[in-house]
Amino acid sequence: MANASETELIQARQSMVELIELYVQLSSAQIDRDRLDPRVLAAMAEVPRHDFVPPELRHLAYEDSPIPIGCDKTVSQPFMVALMTDLLDVEPGAKVLEIGTGFGYHAAILAELAKAVFTVEIHEELARDGRARLEALGYGNIEFKIGDGAQGWPEHAPFDRILVTAAPGLLPAALIQQLRPGGRMVVPAGLPDDQQLLVVDKDADGHIETREVLRVVFAPLIHSH
Repeated sequence: MANASETELIQARQSMVELIELYVQLSSAQIDRDRLDPRVLAAMAEVPRHDFVPPELRHLAYEDSPIPIGCDKTVSQPFMVALMTDLLDVEPGAKVLEIGTGFGYHAAILAELAKAVFTVEIHEELARDGRARLEALGYGNIEFKIGDGAQGWPEHAPFDRILVTAAPGLLPAALIQQLRPGGRMVVPAGLPDDQQLLVVDKDADGHIETREVLRVVFAPLIHSH
């Protein structure tokens, strides 16, 4: 992969997308869908995942597995990135808050779909690295913040969609508050050995409805003190 041609990289991304589609079909009963939004799959085929992994692991970029990036964090498994993005149901005009920038891969996927992405990362090293990678690729609709993701980004609230890429024990109250009425949040939550991927919808009156999708394993959401 280190010396792959652009054509080979495009083919590798397409093979990754085909594998995601197969996993969706195999998991259809559990995730309550047998296909993903074509816009999500197109974004997965477009974003160069090899630019969001450590150089020494670039050869693994298009495998369907998480890749460590330091600070006990990973670039999530492509299937999980695609599923969470599909569940989020991002519309073209949406303003999206992402909690957990990492190296910026999921932010890039969201930026392909949304009008604006606001991404927060608590680890300064990861935040700066992720920003550099995204800016080098020309993503101009992403805003960056170093801080406690559980507090969201109140200055830019409310958000149409919120994506959380680390697992809180309980749903952060600040994120629920910053979700606009009619908005949706996708978040892994629970104890480390009992996490569920949740879809959280807020209705027009501000009432919250939560739906469990499947069991997952994510790094815990880190809070600042």
